[in-house]
Amino acid sequence: MVFFARGEVLSGLFSLANFERPDPCGVTCPFGSGCSSIIHYPLLEAKEERPRAVLGMFDPSARPCVPHDTLTMAFPMNLFSRIVDAMEESFLTTGSWEKVRMKIGEGAACRKTD
Repeated sequence: MVFFARGEVLSGLFSLANFERPDPCGVTCPFGSGCSSIIHYPLLEAKEERPRAVLGMFDPSARPCVPHDTLTMAFPMNLFSRIVDAMEESFLTTGSWEKVRMKIGEGAACRKTD
């Protein structure tokens, strides 16, 4: 599962990737091409016992292909399924996340008028 997202959304995805992990290493950011960050590395992670999400799209040759202020976070499906199952017990139900959601909505409204 690949998300193309801005900072606030990435903060939520990052937190979900680390939710209920015994270590704080639920996301990796390996060097590589844009394609490797959304395809190659997530496929490698899917084979691991404790797969990680992959933060990417830092490749300068790929940057013109994505919207302004956008990065990617790619989840192996086995990790994404676990995250979806845990969402009801995560920070997504807190007031703190509600404030972030409002900020995300405000940013979307501003981009529509730009």
